Amino acid sequence: MTSGVRDESRVVLIGTSQYTDERLPPIPVVEQCLHDMRDVFTDPDHGLVPAEHCTVLLDEPDIAQLGRRIREAMAGATGLLVVYFVGHGIIGRRHELYLGLPDSDLEHPTFGSLSYDALRDQILDSPARTKVVILDSCYSGRAMGETLADPVGAVVGQLDIDGTYLMTSAQRDQVALVLDGEPHTAFTGRLLRVLKTGIPEAGEYLTVDDVYQHLSALMTAAGLPRPQKRGSQNSGRFRIARNHAISAESEEDLDKRIADIVWRGLTWSWARQLTDLQNVLARQQAILGDRHVKAWRTEQLIAHAIGEAGDPAEAVERLRKLLARQSAELGDEHADTLRSRRLLAVNLGESGLREEAILLLRALVPDVRRILGYLDPAGWRAQHVLAVNLALTGETEESAALMKELLVAQKKHAGEDASQGARVQRDLALLSQEVAEHV
Repeated sequence: MTSGVRDESRVVLIGTSQYTDERLPPIPVVEQCLHDMRDVFTDPDHGLVPAEHCTVLLDEPDIAQLGRRIREAMAGATGLLVVYFVGHGIIGRRHELYLGLPDSDLEHPTFGSLSYDALRDQILDSPARTKVVILDSCYSGRAMGETLADPVGAVVGQLDIDGTYLMTSAQRDQVALVLDGEPHTAFTGRLLRVLKTGIPEAGEYLTVDDVYQHLSALMTAAGLPRPQKRGSQNSGRFRIARNHAISAESEEDLDKRIADIVWRGLTWSWARQLTDLQNVLARQQAILGDRHVKAWRTEQLIAHAIGEAGDPAEAVERLRKLLARQSAELGDEHADTLRSRRLLAVNLGESGLREEAILLLRALVPDVRRILGYLDPAGWRAQHVLAVNLALTGETEESAALMKELLVAQKKHAGEDASQGARVQRDLALLSQEVAEHV
């Protein structure tokens, strides 16, 4: 988007994840939905607005304060205004839609919930030329019962020219889904996929209708509720994002980016590379497909970064799934498959599943040596991980023997991997000190 359009646009992201009414179950993925939608809309290269023009309102308990914050967030929008809500939708006595807030009462939503009509009125009061409303909530299709246009003739005429667009995650009486194991709601997760990866058959920029049509096809193919839409005049043709499938870097450019990320990860911190890795993966999948070996290698790095960031259990889950795909398509002896096995063992150990990690490593070390050769650094790394896990489970004698064997080999053949020898020497010294203290 041009700098002028970005400066004239505003994005307001609203979500409720926790509810005091026990009949409204919590939706833990709401926070991640808001976080990732913000990242997409504020992406420096492909986003809709600069970060200061995107407002996130999570679990706002006070309806009056929420209203003020929404008005403040909309102020200054003269180009495009996007308002997004994720959470429970509640039906009032007159079958009107309310958007659930933390203190919403399922049977009496009038006083503790955000009325969709009230939100719509605020949107219509905005001078933004184009207004897009995205509702990801159960019963969100109720909003289709009313047009987004104000009945006053002058306003209707203006909206007919400038356009309004409403997209909802579910039909009038369907429940918006949260699928097991997915980090977002079904609707938002697939919306993010479209925005991040783009649409190959679309142009350089994605219009609102491009996004809706592709999202609708994804939801229908997965057996999920088909999203609904209502647009007036030319609103569906408004550009909402750059098309990653068209504007993404070449394969060679992405290779260079990965090399740079790996250098930064090794030099500084893997955890700090996670966002860049996820962006590269989305572009690789758009260009190469999600089954390409380069995309899988980036998935390995993402899992490694997640583990380094303090969530080895999530890394384990990702690596198990990746390893299954690699084993099936690349074979158990492919170098990438062997690398996933080692990373899985690392994160199993960090998750507290050290016995499982040891079993995996006892099989991996001889496999690496047989396939890649005794002097390949991958085998040394696997043996080092095995030694560390053995030490942490009390098998100090075997652990020390493995580390001493590594030191002998690395002194002769370390080459560029001399830093590995330094790490082994450090761990062996710590192990020897611990053993001495317990004698």
